[in-house]
Amino acid sequence: MPCAGRFPALALAGLLGGSGSAAVQAADAPAATFTVRQLTPETALKAVQAALAHCRSQGYQVAAVVVDRAGLPQALLRDRLAGAHTPDVATRKAWTAVSVKMSTSGFAAETQAGKPMSGLRGDPRFMAAGGGLPIEAGGSLLGALAVSGAPGGDADEACAAQGLRAIADDIEF
Repeated sequence: MPCAGRFPALALAGLLGGSGSAAVQAADAPAATFTVRQLTPETALKAVQAALAHCRSQGYQVAAVVVDRAGLPQALLRDRLAGAHTPDVATRKAWTAVSVKMSTSGFAAETQAGKPMSGLRGDPRFMAAGGGLPIEAGGSLLGALAVSGAPGGDADEACAAQGLRAIADDIEF
């Protein structure tokens, strides 16, 4: 067993040219790492608060959520009388918007029967209903914002758009 602990180091040294020094990356080789931009929790919260406030001003009780670029929730608010289903539906809408990099109303149109993307509707994670919008700035996908609970996808999407407007100046870079 004493040799087993040294094997990974020996194998790595062999891969690096046998000298034990770091290998020089070829000029045309892709980088080994990359940098992504992500919303702060405070910015995500500001977006969901603005979406919720807009829906309230219209008389709607909703849930609003921001997910990061991996589809994981960063901020979620459910108004007092919003249906029990609304947090899950909003999260699925946001996951869909960030996954396909388009609004969920656009996704609903592009996944109708007979369209090339129609097969995606069979995946239960996708939500083909309006109300989810990708969050993009400076050419980067930062996440998505979605709303559920207003009377129809168009109303959900209008509330989500207000949430995006609330953070637009904060995320431009």
